[in-house]
Amino acid sequence: MMTVTADGRTHVGLVRKRNEDAHLVGRHLLAVADGLGGHVAGDVASSTAIDAVRAFDRPIAPADLAVHLGRAVAAANDALLEVTSARPECAGMGTTLVGLAWAGNIAIVVNIGDSRAYLLRGGELRQISEDHVYGNLVGGAERVPELPGRLSRFLDGRRDGRSPDLVPLVVLPGDRLLLCSDGLSNPVPDGTIAAALGRPARAGDVAERLVALALERGGPDNVTVVVADVE
Repeated sequence: MMTVTADGRTHVGLVRKRNEDAHLVGRHLLAVADGLGGHVAGDVASSTAIDAVRAFDRPIAPADLAVHLGRAVAAANDALLEVTSARPECAGMGTTLVGLAWAGNIAIVVNIGDSRAYLLRGGELRQISEDHVYGNLVGGAERVPELPGRLSRFLDGRRDGRSPDLVPLVVLPGDRLLLCSDGLSNPVPDGTIAAALGRPARAGDVAERLVALALERGGPDNVTVVVADVE
């Protein structure tokens, strides 16, 4: 029977004054949330989302994983609505969310926003998630300053049909998976991420190395990583 061993690290970075990322390393569920930078209460948004999905960290049959994760994201969105309704100062807050749940050799990645999921298999790195940014949707978006990187989907408590992506995977012994905020993926090239993930080290040590790589490149944003090994 395959097992998953995971660990995570987070750092405020070298520019931001507070850490608006949050993460979960559970027994059956992993997640990273990145509160929207430049918006109010990004730290509240990310921690609220993670607290909500934490309730879904339990064993699930493989056939039920996708529905289970969809409900987890819906619960996170509902929790944001509850907070913004009770705390007017939090109105307008939002967060990304990327998560991973597994049962046996079946895993599901869930994603909304631009926090990423990667798979390293046989030395090859593949981004599993899709960045939900306008640059991936709108032709000519690059001609509008800042539009290409602006989020097209995220969680903010609204019920407007912006659903997450759900990506099924068959995982194999030796696979290494990464969930991260864009504080890693923006400053650190994929090739450098792949080299760090390819090190024969424990998940926690690899997570520390990935954070260090972001800091070596100026640490322009909060950086959060969760590394998971399939054994």
